[in-house]
Amino acid sequence: MPSSPTELTIDVVSDVVCPWCFIGKRRLERAIALKPELAVTVNYRPFFLNPWVPREGMAREQYLNMKFGSAATYMANAPRVAAAAQAEGLVYDFLSVKRQPNTIDCHRLIRWAGEAGNAAGLKQRLMELYFTEGADLSDRRVLVAAAQQCGLDASETERRLAGDKDVDTVTAEAQSFTQKGVNGVPYFIIGGIFAVSGAQDPHVLAEAMERTLAERARREEAEMTQA
Repeated sequence: MPSSPTELTIDVVSDVVCPWCFIGKRRLERAIALKPELAVTVNYRPFFLNPWVPREGMAREQYLNMKFGSAATYMANAPRVAAAAQAEGLVYDFLSVKRQPNTIDCHRLIRWAGEAGNAAGLKQRLMELYFTEGADLSDRRVLVAAAQQCGLDASETERRLAGDKDVDTVTAEAQSFTQKGVNGVPYFIIGGIFAVSGAQDPHVLAEAMERTLAERARREEAEMTQA
């Protein structure tokens, strides 16, 4: 049976420590609001922007020196990113960030929140903690508190984080996108048909949604003709 033309799934490949992912999530939400006639399901997929950061995290300045050559190089550009975030009603307080986390546990949390129907809420909370409040996402207490705020059981979350549940699953999924050629995030896979890279303007994303629906209808018509 052909799928409903009003239903659309968007897979968002992103990381919680990517400022443009922070901005891109908000722009996607605005794009969806431009298309109220669509029933959009958003799935948040893992991506490791910095897989080399140790599980315990590292000092932010050391990270910036390693990744950008110097912390000063990044700080010179950071106000432009912060301004883009502010334009979306978000706060990127780049001076408050003191620790750079490894994000595998964050992605595990988002996966578990998705099982409870609140992946978007937990993802947003983790990014706000990092970008706006300067929290250390390597601190398990921070993660458990965020999970509890988003409806997950604190004790169960702490128990899961203490073990290896879904570490391999999340890692394999993140690596699969890298193997498919995704080398920059956010990366939006719309209806499994078209992909949009970068924190694009909401109207660009809305147009991509329309193109996806049109292409899906064309393919379904072609299949019916061939049947």
